[in-house]
Amino acid sequence: MRERMERILFTEETIQRRVKDIGKVISSDYQTAGAAKDIECRPLIAVCILQGAMMFMADLMRAIEIPVEYDFMSISSYGSSTSPGAVRLLQDLSHSITGRDVLIVEDIVDTGFTANYIKRGLLARNPASFRICTLLDKPFRREETIEMDYVGFFLEEDLFVVGYGMDYAGVYRNLSYIALLKPEYK
Repeated sequence: MRERMERILFTEETIQRRVKDIGKVISSDYQTAGAAKDIECRPLIAVCILQGAMMFMADLMRAIEIPVEYDFMSISSYGSSTSPGAVRLLQDLSHSITGRDVLIVEDIVDTGFTANYIKRGLLARNPASFRICTLLDKPFRREETIEMDYVGFFLEEDLFVVGYGMDYAGVYRNLSYIALLKPEYK
């Protein structure tokens, strides 16, 4: 599949180094820096937003050095045929987060619509704390204000990327790197 890529933005090695760094910071934040607010001292719950964050989540969980549980949500963001920001919950959490420390794990945040939808929905369930971790952040594309607590990489250009969980028409999620597709493959 490498021949279908215009260029690689982040190599597998670069991604793995960054994921390990984020895992160490999260571990420190929840172990010693006061991010943990659960009065019962239960493990952090990491919530993977399917399907794009799956690879990032798996690597991040191995990099976190404190007890952690995980769960999954699936969200649908409507395409260009409807208004931007039309978001729908496809799969909800399987466990309660009330009184728990929650970390959302996203693949990419750009407009902020999906991240805010998730945040509003989960904050209504009264977690002890709520943070967001994203592999890629496109802050210049924000249409809704939302703060990221942990960011792997910032994209300063308006690029459509594939690999490491992110897809084009359901394909290329299995790449170990993040790249741009050549125009003829879009």
